[in-house]
Amino acid sequence: MKPEIPNLWIKCPQSNPQANLRLFCLPYAGGGTSIFRLWPRELPSNVEVCAIELPGRENRIKEKPTSNLEILTENLVDVLLQHLDKPFAIFGHSMGSLIAYDLARKLRQRNVNPVYVFLSGRPAPNIPELYPPLHLLPNAEFIEKLTNVYSAIPEVVLQDQELMELFLPTLRADMTLVETYIHSQVEPLDCPIFALGGLEDPEASYDNLVSWRDYTRSSFSIEMFPGGHFYLNENRQALLQFMSQTLKDL
Repeated sequence: MKPEIPNLWIKCPQSNPQANLRLFCLPYAGGGTSIFRLWPRELPSNVEVCAIELPGRENRIKEKPTSNLEILTENLVDVLLQHLDKPFAIFGHSMGSLIAYDLARKLRQRNVNPVYVFLSGRPAPNIPELYPPLHLLPNAEFIEKLTNVYSAIPEVVLQDQELMELFLPTLRADMTLVETYIHSQVEPLDCPIFALGGLEDPEASYDNLVSWRDYTRSSFSIEMFPGGHFYLNENRQALLQFMSQTLKDL
């Protein structure tokens, strides 16, 4: 069943009807469309940035977050099929990279393929998790692990009990989504994959990112950037310069 209001899912920070390519962007755990709000300024004018707004955050904070990746991508396929009147690419970071791959896999089953998929900050789904599962931990331990391992909770949220109570269900749902996704069978895409990572991120080391090579029948390359797991925020300009070079001639 198609979502009734697909625009809830897609937020373009800067509308660009003249663009000849749409870049759909998927966030990391706990993240929202605001991650990508500055991207249109630094990407070529032929690219329209379309951030995906997942339930349970920002403008959809009152909605229940989705904790099952397969259900989420089934909904997203129906949404995106209504917005594919021009070529498109997909970018996902960390949790978003798993969503991006599964979304591209399901679109391929509909004979629709992106021109590129950018999979950032996470190895392929057939690689075991670097850290023990977190999603079933009691709240205090869950928060501590997320803070110490991923630095995933902003300090302003940690210091505000009400914000923390609002934010916690989404974070737990996101970690459940990531840690319960089982897709051990490799289903290659028909489009090029760029695997991206931070040089100081043990989860997305070069050796781990190589695992995505088997997930495409097309070209594959790895690009590493200065920074840790959140290099896309720490070193946004370098990432977007690389993506600009890739997307500008399409």
